[in-house]
Amino acid sequence: MSQRETFKDAKRIVIKIGTRVVTGTGPGLDDDFIDNLARQVARLCERGCQVVLVTSGAVHLGRRALNYRKSNEDISMRQAAAAVGQPELMRSYMEAFRAHGLLTAQMLLTQDDMQDRHRYVHLSNTLETLLTRHVVPIINENDSVSVEGVTFVENDILAAMIAAKARADVLVFLSDEEGLFTCNPRTNDSAKLVPQVLPEDDVTRFAEGAGGPESRGGMLKKCEAARMAADCGIPAVMVDGRIPNMVLQVLDGDAVGTVFISRESLPGRKLWIATAARPNGVLVVDDGARAALLRPDGSSLLPIGVTEVRGDFSVGDLVQVQDTGGREIARGIVNYGSADVDAIRGHHTREILSLLGHVGHVEVIHRDNMVVATNGRPGSCS
Repeated sequence: MSQRETFKDAKRIVIKIGTRVVTGTGPGLDDDFIDNLARQVARLCERGCQVVLVTSGAVHLGRRALNYRKSNEDISMRQAAAAVGQPELMRSYMEAFRAHGLLTAQMLLTQDDMQDRHRYVHLSNTLETLLTRHVVPIINENDSVSVEGVTFVENDILAAMIAAKARADVLVFLSDEEGLFTCNPRTNDSAKLVPQVLPEDDVTRFAEGAGGPESRGGMLKKCEAARMAADCGIPAVMVDGRIPNMVLQVLDGDAVGTVFISRESLPGRKLWIATAARPNGVLVVDDGARAALLRPDGSSLLPIGVTEVRGDFSVGDLVQVQDTGGREIARGIVNYGSADVDAIRGHHTREILSLLGHVGHVEVIHRDNMVVATNGRPGSCS
């Protein structure tokens, strides 16, 4: 059975809606699109599906209301635009979905909500409660309080994180493109649609630039997000959301758009490590440790393999593991703070007691708290 065929059995779906789809070509929102989306979600709910929406559009609406251009935007203006636009965006969704008998809920998230393990667990509990109560969660980044450096950069990444957190069966990206093309279809007539992307395929050469004047990430960021989801066991599909009933076409197994074929799913804790958390430091390892970590039956990271410690981190923090060439090969939760790791690096485990005066763990990072990168992508892990 092809992966598209499995979409017919999907029970939990995350749908990411791009700015230029929800706003259309006019100054406000595309009410026809929102109504059609609500109809499709209602049909899916009738089938017993649970649906989560991740939407863009609030900042765009706020810019229009405040009458300024993106080129003149600083962080405070972006935050103000989000504060103005978010109520209008949510009101439109709420009214359209209510007309089809659906109750909606607003969830505004920041990167800190995903980074902090306790908040991450509470988010999971909230999502599960809403979905079991037949409520459609509508999620957006809380741009009115997010600041540069701790944002998701693009809601595509947020959608991939939510899909992983919700253990979705499929992630659908609705944009104003049919999918991923071999080159820019707007400037090159020879562009061909890429029907599927395998886990080992490198498609970065196909993605170029930002998607448009209201987009922050563009196709490159969308590919990154789709790959993140697929590497965590969730197939992702890019389609043209302006076409009526496109979500239903995807979930009927139709050959539309570009599908990113998924790998085997990761356990819940490793999903958080791979997708949601930000590393607080770096451990550089030697070639022997690198080989041991990358084996299919790879080991934990022991002190003897660590050659350098960068950053200031504490016990229980997430750190990145790099080889001597600066490539990320893993990330995981450390059993020692940065000062202690620096003291025991390059030494055998039997020396930990004499070096530190205590032995908490023999591993710097246990394999159960680690994800190992494939082709530089920590989501595709074991």
